[in-house]
Amino acid sequence: MKVLIVGTGGVGGYFGGRMAKAGHDVTFIARGAHKKAMEENGLEVKSINGDFSLDKVTVTDTISEAATPDLVIISVKAWQVKDIAMQLKDVISDHTLVLPLQNGVLASDELKEELPEKNVLAGLCRIISKIDSPGKINHLAVDPVIVFGECDNSKTDRVLELEKVFYDSGFKGQVPKDIQAALWKKFISICVSAWLAITRSTYGEVREQKETRQVMRDLFDEVALLANKKGVNIESDFVDKTMAFIDTFPPDSTSSLTRDVWEGKPSELEYQNGTVVKLADEIGLDVPVNRFIYYSLILMEKRARKQ
Repeated sequence: MKVLIVGTGGVGGYFGGRMAKAGHDVTFIARGAHKKAMEENGLEVKSINGDFSLDKVTVTDTISEAATPDLVIISVKAWQVKDIAMQLKDVISDHTLVLPLQNGVLASDELKEELPEKNVLAGLCRIISKIDSPGKINHLAVDPVIVFGECDNSKTDRVLELEKVFYDSGFKGQVPKDIQAALWKKFISICVSAWLAITRSTYGEVREQKETRQVMRDLFDEVALLANKKGVNIESDFVDKTMAFIDTFPPDSTSSLTRDVWEGKPSELEYQNGTVVKLADEIGLDVPVNRFIYYSLILMEKRARKQ
């Protein structure tokens, strides 16, 4: 399978690396020192599931230079999706699958604004990983999985075949009964990232302090209620499961949004807590915890985008 990885960070580097190791024809989109290191030394992946390396990889910083792929995995930041969609227009064929793995619930819709609906899947991933240094990926926690499907939840041959490709590449692929519910379930859990940023704390610190743990719980309750109000099927005990899931994270771990805010970089704030506020306002739902968190960081976000 010809695979194009758009965004070779912790997510794209890991999943693309596994697929290349399994023998697929993978092209990585990377830039700067990361691209140079991959050109010279290949890709090295440190993982809780076993380290591996690729002595030689195909890497470019220009999407238009890539051969027409069978599969595009988009693993850039959420705010970059619209621009990526425009760049993919001249690269994909009628049969190319475009799979976004962004945090949030808007990526597939944004892709379909520029690309044919038949090309676009819906998806998410679960993994805690990052670039340790140029050309080196570190998978720190969580058993990696890509959850994906047709946007209308039809179980087509192409998604079932892709599920097998992922398993054969050394990580889990999962086609759920309801991909929209799956997207919202992850969305609920990631919205705590901005709370970590505000408190300048790790998952372990936030979950162990009674007061900050309660704010985390209230935040999750708001997003779960919003999902249900929008007709998404979120089980009544899902917030309890989310709290239990976060309790399994390494105590010193954080999220990409958290680190971006701390480092003064543009973050996915608008696509996480900002989206909660926007969608809640559309239906007249009060989400005070998410609104406070969003408003507390919005000026920092604006400054980061002016740099």
